[in-house]
Amino acid sequence: MKCMERILLVGLMGLCSGSAFAARPDYDKPNYDVSKIAPYTLEDPLTFVDGGKVASPAAWARRRREILEIFAKQMFGEEPPKPEAFVAEKWEEGVTLAGFGIRRQYRTWFRRDKSGPAIDWLVLIPRHGKRPAPPIIFLNYSGNHELVRDKQVTIPDMWLPFRPGNKPHEEMRGRYEDMNSVEFVFPAHMLLARGYAVITACYAQVSPDVSPNADGSIPAGKPSPWTGVFELWPARDPGRDDNTTAIGAWAWALSRGLDLAGTIPEIDAGKAIAAGYSRLGKTALLAAARDERFAACVPNQTGGGGCPLAKRDFGENIATEMRAFRHWYCPAYKKFEKDPATLLTFDQHLLLAAIAPRKLFVQGYDEKWFDTEGEYLACRAASPVWVFLGKEGLPDKPFPADYDTSCMGRDLAYVRRTEGHGYSAHDWTWLMDFCDSLQTE
Repeated sequence: MKCMERILLVGLMGLCSGSAFAARPDYDKPNYDVSKIAPYTLEDPLTFVDGGKVASPAAWARRRREILEIFAKQMFGEEPPKPEAFVAEKWEEGVTLAGFGIRRQYRTWFRRDKSGPAIDWLVLIPRHGKRPAPPIIFLNYSGNHELVRDKQVTIPDMWLPFRPGNKPHEEMRGRYEDMNSVEFVFPAHMLLARGYAVITACYAQVSPDVSPNADGSIPAGKPSPWTGVFELWPARDPGRDDNTTAIGAWAWALSRGLDLAGTIPEIDAGKAIAAGYSRLGKTALLAAARDERFAACVPNQTGGGGCPLAKRDFGENIATEMRAFRHWYCPAYKKFEKDPATLLTFDQHLLLAAIAPRKLFVQGYDEKWFDTEGEYLACRAASPVWVFLGKEGLPDKPFPADYDTSCMGRDLAYVRRTEGHGYSAHDWTWLMDFCDSLQTE
């Protein structure tokens, strides 16, 4: 058993007696030295904050609510309220993907009078499906038109963080169909051929991905992150340190994609899969933790603040997160940055556990910043909850090598790979292999 695995298990049993380690003086920089990882303990997901033990599935429901409250107060901010209304308008439909798919475009509003912010969705459905399709619901980074070459897919009118001039471009249409891309591959035809539907919208339409300056001001020439769907909710309270965050807003939008799925007869909303990579992998994780209607969650390459253990303090850490992405986390999270191993009273394994007994598949990227071993250890620490609830936990295998699928269980799974940061054909294939059981359940 590896050293860090031994420390983790001792921590789970609550027997760690402290540490000779001091907080790193360079805590605001990423640590890539395993010898500098201080011993840490992890909270038992099956033990309440008051020390009581979870003794039944009904008690787990209460513990799950307790976990979600911790993350709302200390990390991701208050969960946004459900919308006043959900109004979906299908404004375009056609055959796509060489005749194998149906393309639909929807606009959804969240007030009965269709005033205020709206979200534009692209829906792809197998044209020759024999039964309602499980939907893969995810937010994309730069517009629906970049996913497929279909010229009927509308180019959005919005501010974008990752494109020249901060706007979408026609020449980017269908760029993710390029199978040679190491940034992002979107094999729509393969997903539909395997019986899945796709529901997606651009995250920048939900909330612009702009980090405020250290003093709270917005960088010149950029929109506030607290626009978009934030206009639906009460004004932010400057006296609170747990206001709703951008990740919270994006997660809220994934649930609205699930609302849309429920209105489409060819889609089985009861088998919905929350997905996404990087910051939108964090988003998928939070959305599925908060919304039990998601049958499965497949977060990909989340980095710190997603699946890896924060107490492990390896790669991306709380200090780097709070410096670069102030809008992703609430200010309360900053108080843990100097010594997460000692100061944190929770860790990411609890958020993973909040998805149990539903299906969870963590996909890692083998680059130090993303701490793939920290992801694996978080899955290992959350696994007892699936077993307690009568499901299969993480397979009893050591930390897997790249492309080793030995830790892909039926209900809880982990895999990692090399190459670029973003979705690859490997990731999509593994996702479908893991979620195929939804189609037979």
